Amino acid sequence: METKKPPYVVRPPTAVLTRGFDPRLSVGSARPAVFRSSTYVFSSPESAERAFNIALGVQMPEEGESVDLIYARLSHPNAEILEDQVVPLEPGARAAAVFNSGMAAISTLFFTLCPPGKAFVYTTPLYGGTYHLIHHLLEPLGIHGIPVLAGDTDGLKKAIESTSNLRLVFIETPANPILTMTDIAAASAVARRNYGAPLVVVDNTFLGPTFQHPLAHGADLVVYSATKYLSGFSDLLGGIVLARDTDLIAQLGRPGSWRCCGP
Repeated sequence: METKKPPYVVRPPTAVLTRGFDPRLSVGSARPAVFRSSTYVFSSPESAERAFNIALGVQMPEEGESVDLIYARLSHPNAEILEDQVVPLEPGARAAAVFNSGMAAISTLFFTLCPPGKAFVYTTPLYGGTYHLIHHLLEPLGIHGIPVLAGDTDGLKKAIESTSNLRLVFIETPANPILTMTDIAAASAVARRNYGAPLVVVDNTFLGPTFQHPLAHGADLVVYSATKYLSGFSDLLGGIVLARDTDLIAQLGRPGSWRCCGP
């Protein structure tokens, strides 16, 4: 008689320590190599067509599907390995996309999910780079931002409920540099009830995935400047976006990130 094995739940810290990586992504090497190639060879004409269709959003990949790489600007083996490693750090995340900097990640979120003519609500103060993006790039393009003081839960709720054509709620918590906390769960609950259900994005750079988990509080997307505490050694630039919904990550134009799924 076959004995049924009990289900085991691996907690995120254990998953990170034991995750490893698929050596096929690094030509079989036990340690990931650094890939400097800008372009990649397709396994077949059909695979090339499939890769381009996915990159352009014409087709959707299957969960866990290994899609041929096209161009390093879109994805590359090192990015895929990092995306796969970072997913368990964020409870609830199923996919991730890495970028060349935190501002590249934040800019891509806004330009993809909040087109001209639409609006977003954001907490203030903000990281200087995000502030510059809003006032010098987004506003001149007709993307309207509504500021709310960090920590003002009632003000944030009212802004979400009263803003027309609202697409995004962007929360930086703790706020940079005053460290005021904003209620993610309250904002997410109001956003879900709002007409059009705007997406809630949380910049979690300051506390990181060790001390705060925005997706667990109802946020749709969490963004990091990996340049800061995720790196910790002032020797790299990077940005990361994680989500529960793999479709949201796919919209950011990162087909390689579809390979990443949480444990």
